[in-house]
Amino acid sequence: MQNKTTPFVTIAIPTYNRADSYLKESLESAVGQTYANIEILVSDNCSSDHTEELVKSFHDSRIRYFKQPENIGSNNNCNFCLDRARGKYILFLFDDDVLDHDFIEVCVAALPENKNVGVVLTGAREIDSNGKTIGECLNQARGTSLEEFFLEWFANNTPLYFCSTLYDTQGLREMGGLHSATNQYEDVVATAKLMAKYQRADVNAVKASFRVHGSNLGASTDIAAWCEDSLYLLNLLQSLTSRKNSLLGTEGLAYFCKVNFGRAARIKNWPKRMRAYWTVAQSFNHSYSLSRFLYRKNIKSRMRSIARRFQQAFSRFGGQLGRASHDG
Repeated sequence: MQNKTTPFVTIAIPTYNRADSYLKESLESAVGQTYANIEILVSDNCSSDHTEELVKSFHDSRIRYFKQPENIGSNNNCNFCLDRARGKYILFLFDDDVLDHDFIEVCVAALPENKNVGVVLTGAREIDSNGKTIGECLNQARGTSLEEFFLEWFANNTPLYFCSTLYDTQGLREMGGLHSATNQYEDVVATAKLMAKYQRADVNAVKASFRVHGSNLGASTDIAAWCEDSLYLLNLLQSLTSRKNSLLGTEGLAYFCKVNFGRAARIKNWPKRMRAYWTVAQSFNHSYSLSRFLYRKNIKSRMRSIARRFQQAFSRFGGQLGRASHDG
């Protein structure tokens, strides 16, 4: 099962009530991997739909299916997968995300010989509920130090998602699994801890898709919880690098302030959104200007509106040309 050139890899799929939406596509991307030496571990968090029937309809001997007798929460479900994983490496593929067909193959090929690698990272794209690409980011992280890497993350030069990260299974177990203050950034916390202890391997190319949709935008989550976990992660990074007053702290505060303004902006209720903006600004010492955020958000919204109108006009013009050509 295990050898140096083709290590056994676990693709862990924690799932809950997604049989009628995205789970099938996630499973298809797992069973369709070009890398053969894998297992696919599905942990059903006490779904009330036909998840079990869907999983078993694949008739794939590499799939191991578990159903929780009661809902244990998303984070505990991930750690259940970690406990049951047989692979030397583990990937957490959430039931709405998708892998490129060669994700595992490319990640394994990036592993250096005779080196202890804690994480392998790839580029990632964001897709909408219909699978259309919204945007993508190559893994352009430079430098080997933890501080250099996270400065690249703050600068949006590399993505960090569960679906684009391959973890060393034993290393993840030894650090206690997936945990953070409020379990919003538990994956990034795990990545940072493993990077501090082991080496990192990088794949520049985009090899995984993170799905953005109404259920995972974070607007329904308490903004205070996101702020608390953001500060927890930033403090952890500073402790791991032993540089509390470094550029990492300054850039990190501004980054998390801006990102959490973005989460607050998704709250539809205006008074709640205003309170959330204030919570974010206070939490990060006003390190990123709210007026600047709102100005940039407004500009982007206007540009999208102009692009939509242009596309509609172009489509109408194309239709008129087509009819004219037909009439001629």
